[in-house]
Amino acid sequence: MPAFLDLPGLRSPAACLDRAQRLRAAGEHKRAVPLFVRAARAGLAEAQFRLGRCYLDAAGVPPSRRDAAHWIAAAAEQDHVEAQTLLATMALHGIGQPEATTGSASLFAANTHGTAPDFPTARRWAERAARAGNAEAQALLGYVLTAGPEDQRDPAAAMDWYRRAAEAGAAQGALGYALALAQDATTGAHHATVAGWLAKAAEADLPTALFLLGMMHERGLGVDADPVGAAELFRRGADRGHRSAQARWGLALMEGRGVKPNLQDGESWLRRAALGGDREAAALVGDLYARGDPLPPNYAEAATWFRRAAEAGHKAAARALGMMYLTGAGVPPDNNEAAHWLRQSAAAGDTSAQVNLANILLSGGGEAEDATRTRAWFEQAAAAGDLLAAYNFGVCLAEGVGVERDDAKALVWLKRAAEGVVNAQYWCGRMLAEGRGCAADLAAARIWYARAAETGMAEAEVALAELLVNGRGGPADHAEALRWFSRAAARGHLGAMFATGAMLGGGHAVPTDTEAAAGWYRKAAEAGHPFAQLMLGRFLAQGVTGPADPDQARHWIARAAEQGLPEAAADLAALTPVA
Repeated sequence: MPAFLDLPGLRSPAACLDRAQRLRAAGEHKRAVPLFVRAARAGLAEAQFRLGRCYLDAAGVPPSRRDAAHWIAAAAEQDHVEAQTLLATMALHGIGQPEATTGSASLFAANTHGTAPDFPTARRWAERAARAGNAEAQALLGYVLTAGPEDQRDPAAAMDWYRRAAEAGAAQGALGYALALAQDATTGAHHATVAGWLAKAAEADLPTALFLLGMMHERGLGVDADPVGAAELFRRGADRGHRSAQARWGLALMEGRGVKPNLQDGESWLRRAALGGDREAAALVGDLYARGDPLPPNYAEAATWFRRAAEAGHKAAARALGMMYLTGAGVPPDNNEAAHWLRQSAAAGDTSAQVNLANILLSGGGEAEDATRTRAWFEQAAAAGDLLAAYNFGVCLAEGVGVERDDAKALVWLKRAAEGVVNAQYWCGRMLAEGRGCAADLAAARIWYARAAETGMAEAEVALAELLVNGRGGPADHAEALRWFSRAAARGHLGAMFATGAMLGGGHAVPTDTEAAAGWYRKAAEAGHPFAQLMLGRFLAQGVTGPADPDQARHWIARAAEQGLPEAAADLAALTPVA
């Protein structure tokens, strides 16, 4: 009795493959798989590749990266270019590690979840497919030669492979070639070429290309500045999950850059990017809450976002968070926390944070190691010609921050910085007036104080006025002294307010004006200046500018006494008690 034969069993491997391809195209994956298996076991590379894809895509079979890698590797060994390209991609995603085997295929071990990229394997397969002319593989090879381990990198070869892929129409190749060209772009023509290749990659909706091209349109780099076009590119990149594009799209919505403002949607996109791990977006959200435009500032919320960005290594956010702890804005004041975040920002190269940390050290905060690090930062930058750093280094030497105090060396650096830093001019005057690092020279001190005062530095105006009123370092000039005291007083300097009142109150070589004197005393007294409180009390007690007012006189003199002023205590005792 003849045996019954099933129809697949009568088909050749090639026929099985053909039938499987048609079934798969019709969506009948479960029926296609047995036919792919038969053809694959017969050694047909295309069948092996397609069967591997079935396991990779869970099409008709349960997903299995091990089986996928096995069959795709078998096809790759037979020079199936698509399989080689896919195998390189899988290796970059850490899907499996190759085992040395005999036979026709390199099998993969049981690594079904993916680990670190396997660059050597990726390079081996990408290079074989690239040399066979596969544009996608050429782009992959360019990436391996760019981002792989240091000993495998070859920027020149990477650029060549990217170029070949780009010219063959591969979007990833266009992106890679644009990035490679951007490394050495210095002219408008160079940037225009970069923008052209990015545009080709953006046509394929590659998120990174959309973002980078958007940045070029936003900045007018290589293309005409186009806020509308930039916003649209950011939107497309944001929709495709690119975190930096989400951040720029959110900012565009917040500020109306090339798009109608929408604060709610803008903040939503910024938050999405920040929560996705974009530290720049987190810093932007923090800055929005800190600035409070158009809503009132919310420093507590700002601190939360600055912390998220700072913990991800954003140096400006770390500095902002440090300053919030220093001032108690949105968080409890905490000098140790302030120093911690400023230290992190300063170590990352934020020069403002270095100065902020140095100021904490001058006030007695921070750690012992901070002083040494801060001095080193300033010294290194000063040696490179940074005048502000030269000033800060001079202050370190003058105050003994991170180094033994050395007034003579401090004066050298302060004079160097004084060519462009107003505070250094003031410090030079102070060092010369006090004879620190040199013989005292009040005449020279006057010159330095005058240079700083002319720029509007209140401390220098007061220091110069004190030399002028006392005739130190040159002839006395009360009129000129009053002019400088008045300028500093108008800027809110308490000592200058009191001094202006004192000079106008009589006894100096300027016209007396008790009304104006009383006005300056009152301004300084209300701001807490003890001598101004005492003098205002005396004016009120004596009725200098009007009827005597014993109650108000007692009030102000009592406030001066509360600050420990001996003269005020005596005046207070002499006043007749109010009935």
